[in-house]
Amino acid sequence: MSSERSELSELVAPAFPRVPTWCRAIALGIDGFLVLLITGLLGASGLVGFLIFMLLWIASRVFVVYRNYGQSLGRWALNMRVIDTRFHRTPQLLELSKREGVLGFFVFLALNGLGNLALGHAGVVLLLVPLIADGGVVLFDLSQYPQTFHDRFGETIVIGVQRGYSLDIRVKNWIDKMQQYLK
Repeated sequence: MSSERSELSELVAPAFPRVPTWCRAIALGIDGFLVLLITGLLGASGLVGFLIFMLLWIASRVFVVYRNYGQSLGRWALNMRVIDTRFHRTPQLLELSKREGVLGFFVFLALNGLGNLALGHAGVVLLLVPLIADGGVVLFDLSQYPQTFHDRFGETIVIGVQRGYSLDIRVKNWIDKMQQYLK
């Protein structure tokens, strides 16, 4: 009986809480804003700005995640973590580096496109296309745990956890309180 039970447990995939796409986007926005803010405070631009952005991105999205239960600051704020698809644990540095190297480049392009749009250059909107395409893959992935391009490249998935700040729930409660106050 015990051998049948162990065989069944290996065949049945563990059920992890799904994370809505909008939560992933907000967590990415939090991390991207912080890295961009630090890069901007250093006054870097051009190739040096790109290198500093990528170094900060890798530090915050690879090394911090590796040491912090699969959570960056943005993922911690919204109660999610990244795990690898094979062993269901925090990914190793190589998987995280592949995943975040691709995503960091897309985020850098998108942030530069948005920054230059404010200067009146409409053509730079095309710099948003790689990030939109990367995230858009999720909309067509009908599996239990939808993956973006960078998730597939790094062999990872993002799941919900109870460890974190629950920013989305707190904001919802604040909005509810404000609506009650205004009535």
